[in-house]
Amino acid sequence: MNRIVNPIIPGYYPDPSIIRVDDDFYLTCSSFEMCPGIPVFHSKDLAHWEQIGNALTVENDFHMEKNCGVGGLMAPTLRYKNGKYYIINANFADKGNYIVTADDPKGPWSRPHWLDDVPGIDASIFFDNDGKTYIMGTGQVWDNGAGVKENGIWLAEYDIDNFKMIGEPVAIYNSAMRKGSSPEAPHLYHIGDYYYLMIAEGGTEHYHSVMIARSKEIFGFYEGNPANPVMTHRNMGFTCPITNVGHADLVELKDGNWYAVLLGSRLVDGNHKNLGRETFICPVVWEREWPLFSPATGKIENEYEMPESLQPVLYEKVREREEFDENQLPMHMVFWGTPLDDFWKIEDSKLKLRCIRQRLDDELQPMKMDGNLKYDRYTAFVGRRQCAVNVMVTARMRFIAKNNESAGIAAVQAMNHQLHVERALEDGKQVLKAVVTTAEYDRPPYFPGFEGQTNRQIIASVPWEQEEIILQIEMKGEDFVIRYGEKEGTLQMLCKMDGSVINPEKVGCMCGTLLGMYATGNGEDSENIAEFDWFSYREF
Repeated sequence: MNRIVNPIIPGYYPDPSIIRVDDDFYLTCSSFEMCPGIPVFHSKDLAHWEQIGNALTVENDFHMEKNCGVGGLMAPTLRYKNGKYYIINANFADKGNYIVTADDPKGPWSRPHWLDDVPGIDASIFFDNDGKTYIMGTGQVWDNGAGVKENGIWLAEYDIDNFKMIGEPVAIYNSAMRKGSSPEAPHLYHIGDYYYLMIAEGGTEHYHSVMIARSKEIFGFYEGNPANPVMTHRNMGFTCPITNVGHADLVELKDGNWYAVLLGSRLVDGNHKNLGRETFICPVVWEREWPLFSPATGKIENEYEMPESLQPVLYEKVREREEFDENQLPMHMVFWGTPLDDFWKIEDSKLKLRCIRQRLDDELQPMKMDGNLKYDRYTAFVGRRQCAVNVMVTARMRFIAKNNESAGIAAVQAMNHQLHVERALEDGKQVLKAVVTTAEYDRPPYFPGFEGQTNRQIIASVPWEQEEIILQIEMKGEDFVIRYGEKEGTLQMLCKMDGSVINPEKVGCMCGTLLGMYATGNGEDSENIAEFDWFSYREF
C-alpha cells in the first residue's frame, strides 16, 4: 500500500493553504521575512510535492524588511475560480492586506492589489456556489454585550473583479472556547446544506488547535461543533513528538475523500523546535454532518495510507550541492529581506556576495505596519530552510578580510539567535571563528514597548591565512560540530556547541532555521567580495 508520510512539506513552511484543480493539488505557505515570498507547491498524490514557484518576487514589486524573522508574510489563502488563481495575504512590512493573481500557479503573479478597506489579519476569500465572492478576516469585531469588542471573525461580500468590499463587515463568530485565545485563520466552505467556518484558536504554539462551526445561512449564527477542537495536540503534553498542531485547510478529492493540511512542529531532542512549523496532512471523514479529523486516533500520525484513487508521482529531488552554474538561484533558496542592492551576483559559477554594511545580526526593531517603508532592511545572505533534524551544510569560500568585514556560513534562527562560522581580521591577522548570537527581550516585536538586546560571543577562533577555505556545520539534533580545512576529506574540528543555545523555547516556533552563506562590512560598506564555489546541504 502506498503511504503519505508526514510532514508532507518538511521544514519552515507553515500556515498551509491547499486547492485541487482537476487532478492537480496546489499549496502555499507563509514565508515571513524571506524573499522571494509565498512558495507555491504542486502535487498529484498529496504525498510528493515539488516547488513550482514563488508568488512574490522582486519582479512584482515585493517589498520585505529583514528584522527578527517573525514579521513579514503570514497566513496566505490560496483559491481558484474560472481559470484564475488567487492568493490573499498580509504583508506586515508593507501596506497590509493584498491579493495577487495568476493564470498559472507557476507564475508570473500580478503585482499586489492593496486592500485598503480590509481590516485585521489572516484575511481569506471564499467563492460560493452561486458565483458570489466573500472576504473574511480576524479582528476585534465581536460585541460581548457590555460595549467591549472581543476578537472574532468577520465576513463581507466582495467584488473580486475590482478588489472592493460590498457592504460593511459582519461579525459571524467569536471563538469556540469562551474568550478563546487568538481566533484566527478563517476558512469558509459550502458543503451540503451548511456553510462551515474553520478557524485556528489557542495561539500558534503548544495550545494551537482547529475549530469548526456551521450555519445554513452565510451571515447566520454559526454553531460550534460540540466536539471542538476537531484537531489539537495540546492535550498530549509538552513532550509529544509532534506539537503546535493547528491552522488547517480542507480539500476534497475527485473520489469524494477529504483531507486537511495543517501546521505542526517536530520536537528536536524532546524540547526544541529547530525546524519551526511544518506542513502536515491527515484524512477527514464526515459524521453527522461534522468533519472528523484523523479518524480512529484523533491525532496526526506519522503516515497514512494513500487513497486508491491516487497513484504516486515522484519528483526530482532538490540537489544536495548547488554549484551556481546557472545565472539565477534555485527557487528554494532565499534572501533575508528584499535585495534592493547589487550586493550579489552569480559569475563564473560562483556566488559572489559583497560586504555591505548591514549585519546578519543587526539589532532587533519593533514591528510597525504604518506605511513607513524601510528600503535598507536586507542583508547579504543567501540560504535555504533546514528540513530535517540531522543535516550537514558545507561551503567552499574565497575571502580575505581587509578591515572590519567578515564572511562565512551561518545557522539563523528567529529573534537574533544565530551561529556564524566566519573569516575575519583580528589584530591584523586573518582568523576563522565561531560566533554565537543570542538576544534578550521581554515581549514579541509586534507588541508595543518592544526592546531587545543582542549579545555576541566568540566560542572558538584559530588563525587562517589562506584565501580559500571549506566551512562546515554538522547538526545532529542539538549537537553541533563545526569543521574547516582545505579539502572536504580532511576537515578538522573547530569546536562543538550545544545547538539549543540558538533554539531556546523562547524563540517559539514561528520560523525555523535557515542555513546559508553571508558577507558583511559590520556597519561599514565595503567593496570586498566573498566568493562561494559551491554550497552543500545534506540530510542524514
